[in-house]
Amino acid sequence: MSTDHHNHGQTKGGRPQHADVSFEGTDVRSSPIFKFLTYLGITVVLSFFLSLGVYKGLKSYWTNSYEAPAPSRVEGPHMPPEPRMQGMPGHLTDPQLDMRTKVDVDNKANNELGWADKNAGIAQIPVKDAMKLIVEKGMPAINPPAEKK
Repeated sequence: MSTDHHNHGQTKGGRPQHADVSFEGTDVRSSPIFKFLTYLGITVVLSFFLSLGVYKGLKSYWTNSYEAPAPSRVEGPHMPPEPRMQGMPGHLTDPQLDMRTKVDVDNKANNELGWADKNAGIAQIPVKDAMKLIVEKGMPAINPPAEKK
């Protein structure tokens, strides 16, 4: 390792001198940039106040000159034709309540034990019990219907 200074292309003035590199003589002047930013800020503020004036003028014009149109019907609100969908005007029941009631009735019917036709010996059992019976015994055999000629 050497402690000798190597020639890196510097002159006695302290600026590097290379044939393929050039440097600016002075820095960028900041006064034109600040002038531009100042004019830009003034323009933005003036355009804001101009648009605010236009807005207030149009608002006062429309509030002073606008008249509500005359009603087209004298009778009450017009109902849509039957059958009306749930939740529409004229439908008196709540669709959420109807859905909850239907689900409750279906669940109760699925868990009910009783006779569907006592004379024919057809019983109604809960769905869970029916699924257990099918798993244990399998599906009943069904004879295909005879073809008609």
